[in-house]
Amino acid sequence: MYDIVIIGGGVIGCAVARELKRWRLKVVLCERSDDVGTGTSKANSAIIHPGHSAKPGTVMARLNVLGNQLYDQLCQELDVPFQRCGSLTVAFAKDELPALESVYQDGLANGVPDMRRLDRDELRQREPNLNPEAMAALFAPTGAIVCPYELTAGLAENAAANGVDFRLNTTVTQVKRNARGWTVCTDQGNLDGAVVVNAAGLYADVFNNQVSSDLMRIIPRRGEYWMIDKSYAGAFRSTVFQLPGKMGKGVLVSPTVDGTIIVGPTAEDINDRDDRATTRTGLEHVYQAASRIWPALPRKALITTFAGNRAHLARHDFVVGEAPGAPGFFNAAGIESPGLTAAPAIARELAAAIASRLHATGNAEFQPRRQPVRRFRTMTMAERAAAIAENSAFGRIVCRCEQVTEAEIRDCIHRPLGARSVDGVKRRTRAGMGRCQGGFCLPRVVAILSEELGVSPLQITKSGGNSTILIKKLGELSWERQAEA
Repeated sequence: MYDIVIIGGGVIGCAVARELKRWRLKVVLCERSDDVGTGTSKANSAIIHPGHSAKPGTVMARLNVLGNQLYDQLCQELDVPFQRCGSLTVAFAKDELPALESVYQDGLANGVPDMRRLDRDELRQREPNLNPEAMAALFAPTGAIVCPYELTAGLAENAAANGVDFRLNTTVTQVKRNARGWTVCTDQGNLDGAVVVNAAGLYADVFNNQVSSDLMRIIPRRGEYWMIDKSYAGAFRSTVFQLPGKMGKGVLVSPTVDGTIIVGPTAEDINDRDDRATTRTGLEHVYQAASRIWPALPRKALITTFAGNRAHLARHDFVVGEAPGAPGFFNAAGIESPGLTAAPAIARELAAAIASRLHATGNAEFQPRRQPVRRFRTMTMAERAAAIAENSAFGRIVCRCEQVTEAEIRDCIHRPLGARSVDGVKRRTRAGMGRCQGGFCLPRVVAILSEELGVSPLQITKSGGNSTILIKKLGELSWERQAEA
């Protein structure tokens, strides 16, 4: 019997799990994938929004602004890369100026601090690569960027270190009432809890509708992206938005904390919640739309594409709190953009409400900081020499593009909730995320995973499940199969 069962291991579920350990509560989190942060939390714009694009008076607007304010301390505690680069919302034509003023007024109503309007000259001076047709912009200095999958891993690590149980590869099928609270049925057996937190992302409506009269329907909204090589790092100082439309904030161009530039997304409502395919049409739309911001957008530097699905509700607002008619069942549903920004505020609000319902006492042993991550690529030459002297594995580069060492890969495997797949290593260290996209480092990453996990290389997967990378040892293949290979 747990106090709380959390459904979903994305940034919201992991943030709630960590926050709940500020009280003496027994918490378990169920995630259907082999790792945390494998859904929407790994495939988004990586933006911490200032809060001027959310409709005033909504839950979304309130939690956006509050969540933004919590990020500096959170990322410091978790040793996660974070940068307040500011954001620009740009008007490219005179008839767009009223809409830009409307965004500014919404920002004032939402309590976004320190916004200011920039004219053409100020804008050009700040962003020389911006389309010279840009007439004006709204600058919000509280806009920021973060690595969403490193953040999710950091939240999960810290939650696990504070005593949260994680059940990975565990698919929840049903939630139902029992005499003491709730039974969460999974393909790995049932779990009982006094409280359930529904942070199931694209499937949050499924579990809400099993227990509450306030029915909802999640509409999967797919967004496709390009990533630009870090040889163009510095092309833009801030995140650059176009004016938002009815389908969202539109195509943006933004630096990332890792030195690359992200371009996208599209906004396409689809039927399949798990369809994260990229399309020729969608990616060309992103390129053309982003070219309005950056006319010199370099095709030769586009190194990879990806897509993610957002959990859109027709009411276009977050649903956070106890579900009507289902006491003890707490929703975090409809968490689309700016959900990443709002995550720490959602976690704080839900955890406080749950602790109050359960009459929980404070946990004086809660440790908010996780063990720091030693990143070779950010070290000075003196720090690198000291690290190599301490551990020679820091002297062996595995990923040349991102300067990731053997020591970092072995460390990420042995951390709480450590990597168990190639993609798990990639999300924690960036090995395989550079220009060659793993073409050089993949065999060595597989070998290190095999050594550290004590399994055959044939059992190492790209992303869990049946995604094995190797078929057989070369000597076990027939001559015909070797020739085909």
